[in-house]
Amino acid sequence: MDDPAPSQINGPNQRRMPTFPPDSFIVSDVVPSPNLDERKDGRAPDMILLHYTGMQTGEAALERLTTASSKVSSHYVVFEDGKITQCVPEEKRAWHAGESSWAGDTDINSRSIGIEIVNPGHEFGYRNFPLRQTAAVILLCKSIITRRGPIGAERILGHSDVAPSRKQDPGEKFPWQLLSESDIGHWVRAAPFDRDGNTLKLGDHGEPVSRLQRTLHSYGYGIAETGTFDDTTRDVVTAFQRHFRPARVDGIVDPSTLLTLRALIETRPGPLA
Repeated sequence: MDDPAPSQINGPNQRRMPTFPPDSFIVSDVVPSPNLDERKDGRAPDMILLHYTGMQTGEAALERLTTASSKVSSHYVVFEDGKITQCVPEEKRAWHAGESSWAGDTDINSRSIGIEIVNPGHEFGYRNFPLRQTAAVILLCKSIITRRGPIGAERILGHSDVAPSRKQDPGEKFPWQLLSESDIGHWVRAAPFDRDGNTLKLGDHGEPVSRLQRTLHSYGYGIAETGTFDDTTRDVVTAFQRHFRPARVDGIVDPSTLLTLRALIETRPGPLA
């Protein structure tokens, strides 16, 4: 790397952790995490997974991500002022996704680069993401894609997309539209609400539910076709709404939700050459 290396610091739990050169010149600090291993079968990452930290401060989140006993980590942490800290080299497998799946793959950690975005989350006073922070996330994603080669727009996702029954992050306030306007991620403008339209909800059965499940599965969500609108289906619909129809996140499939899903399927990028 021709760019001058940023400062490389070790936190309280990292005094004996070897440092490493950052993967991008936009990284401000390197704070190595011990929580990493090799990517399965030597896979190159072809996903970017976005999280919020869900803790009261960014410093507390960074401490947890770099403490061995926590058994969690991410490649990057983006602070509210736009500062970017790297904790795991991109070539290594960070432990950020947990039990998750997308497009039939259940080892998301081996397939992805994880970015933690400092925000207290729903438990500690969920708030809007500052523009400076969002700009840093966009720049980081562009840097990853430029250096590592094409990553499909539909494979830049939120944690809730790959773990809908466990996670809510980065949540309905995350500005996916701004990322899309910078050619990061797959996104469409949500269809308007229709008060008179039919809905699908918890407990419903039949072909409309089966068709919904097939469509969500075809986009990548981990859902089986059962014909029953069960708790898992509600969780997946809720995750879909958080990402693509955030104006109303209720787990109920109204016409706006269905039309938005269909628009995503119709505009999904084709296979990369």
